[in-house]
Amino acid sequence: MISLSAVIITFNEERNLGRCLESLKGVADEIIIVDSNSTDRTVEIAQAHNSKVYQHAFVGYGEQKNYATSMATNDWIISLDADEALTPELRQSILEIKQNPEFSVYQVPRLTNYCGKWIWHCGWYPDKQTRIYNRTKGKWVERRVHEFWKLDDDLGRSGYLKGDLLHYSFASINEHLQKIEKYSELAARESVEKGKNTNMFKVYFSPKWHFVNDYFFKLGFLDGFYGYTICRLSAYATFLKYSKIRLYYYQKSKLGKN
Repeated sequence: MISLSAVIITFNEERNLGRCLESLKGVADEIIIVDSNSTDRTVEIAQAHNSKVYQHAFVGYGEQKNYATSMATNDWIISLDADEALTPELRQSILEIKQNPEFSVYQVPRLTNYCGKWIWHCGWYPDKQTRIYNRTKGKWVERRVHEFWKLDDDLGRSGYLKGDLLHYSFASINEHLQKIEKYSELAARESVEKGKNTNMFKVYFSPKWHFVNDYFFKLGFLDGFYGYTICRLSAYATFLKYSKIRLYYYQKSKLGKN
């Protein structure tokens, strides 16, 4: 039987962290919290659940998760975001693979709660996420945003667990807009640093296609008002990202000529 370390990176997560930690009871053999100098009750809540808390300045999601992974005692890791929680079915699946894991990495289906409603369409479900892995077999790719776990052996296969990972994403539309602003900024800056640019065709047409694809082909309309809102804001996020890439690339090119 393997021992499993839970690792969670946090910043001002007092609203979510307790729920996440409660769901890990009886599943994780230790809990590692890597915090980025929270100013709310995050650290207090973590310590109340017997977690080991480390402070580490945030420089990127991938790097932060690699650091958190390195602080664990065990090689087998369950990496969660503070706004995620295990369902009873997923807990049972994890307990079963702890007996004898067949794969080096496992994915789970993630079900998102948006403003109080569970979202089953819009391309948001099953939203497979890598959450359990043997840290000796790979690492988090260190990107500013949309980090992912990469096996050292590209031919390695992933297992897939039954049971949903509950994701309590946004309590309000305003929170969604704030995250769009943050992630579009990170993604655009990273793209331009890599020398990437975009054109007006993408700026104009990509958001429209994004909405049509999510709302009609991925059945976002079945999620009612919330589905429509998500699809519209996802399209806006696409517009914002490509617009920023074009702007920042132009500014960088202009600076290079001076």
